[in-house]
Amino acid sequence: MPEERKLSKSEVRKTVAASMATAFGLVIALIWNQVVMGGLKVAGIDTTFATISLMGWIGYMVVAVVLTIVMIIFIIMFSRWGSKE
Repeated sequence: MPEERKLSKSEVRKTVAASMATAFGLVIALIWNQVVMGGLKVAGIDTTFATISLMGWIGYMVVAVVLTIVMIIFIIMFSRWGSKE
C-alpha cells in the first residue's frame, strides 16, 4: 500500500501562490479585453461592446494600466510568499 504523503507548508504556499498569480493574470486579461473591444468600437468596428466614446475608452485604458500594475505587484508578492521554505 502506498505511503500517504503529508502536505508541507511550502507545497501549500507554492500552490496557493501559483493559483493566485493565475487569478490575477485573468483579471488583467479581462480588463484588457474590454480596452481592445472599446478601441474597436471607437474605430467604428461593430462589436457587442456597450456604447462608448473616445473619453470612455481612454478611461478603460487608464483602469487597465492601473489594474495591470496592481495585479503584477500581487503576482510578485504571492510568488515570493509561495517560494518561502
